[in-house]
Amino acid sequence: MTSPRAPDRTPPRREDRLKAALKANLARRKAQAKAREAAESETTDRPDEDE
Repeated sequence: MTSPRAPDRTPPRREDRLKAALKANLARRKAQAKAREAAESETTDRPDEDE
């Protein structure tokens, strides 16, 4: 008989860690760009207060 194997708990490989970090970085940069664009459009969409 074979004994049940424990789940493999090896740490993620370097490639997997880099892949995850790159994905997180890209998502963060996209969110920053979206926020910047929204802030710019907010300032340009307001009518002038002088008129």
